[in-house]
Amino acid sequence: MNPTITAFKTSPDRGRGLARDMSVRWALEEVGQSYEVRLVTFTEMKEAAHRAIQPFGQIPTYEEGGLTLFESGAIVLHVAERHAGLLPDDANARARAITWMFAALVTMQPPIVEHGMAMLLERDKTWFAERLPILEQNVRVRLGELSNQLGEAEWLDGAFSAADIVMVTVLRRLGSSGLLQAYPTLAAYVARGEARPAFQRAFDAQLAVFTAASGG
Repeated sequence: MNPTITAFKTSPDRGRGLARDMSVRWALEEVGQSYEVRLVTFTEMKEAAHRAIQPFGQIPTYEEGGLTLFESGAIVLHVAERHAGLLPDDANARARAITWMFAALVTMQPPIVEHGMAMLLERDKTWFAERLPILEQNVRVRLGELSNQLGEAEWLDGAFSAADIVMVTVLRRLGSSGLLQAYPTLAAYVARGEARPAFQRAFDAQLAVFTAASGG
């Protein structure tokens, strides 16, 4: 039986591959696992039926047999643990890859999301002009640290892994902000991730939902 994930019926990212089901789709594509998608509206996300599997009323969720999961990072880790190819066989390398998954979500993502939300929701606020440089600097600090760590390496720790799926997905949220382009090493890293066939299949699948919803 194929697993079923949930995704936005009408995504606010307008098909840019930024919704949080993207990393899950990408992981499933990397391991060659077919999956079903149940599209939910914003109203349905907050209803009892969806909250029974996602208590915070968000997407994505993952259902397979008697197992139900939520949180994209946890789902990607589950996929990586069940299928070969996304986590190293060596125990220490495997632990490092999982550490990088946490780093992407816990260390890198918060300042990036905070900056993005401010750009989206606070432009008309009196404090925006004063607050924006602070938010940008917080992002730059993390990008600089990550760039130094990555150096000339192709991926975060040896071969491509679930850690790179999660990290690239987080970095893509910077979009057209221009912040990522100031770090050529990271920009090239993201481009390598986006060039993977599995990423392209996941992106196209997510884009198709937006195109259908918008009547394109």
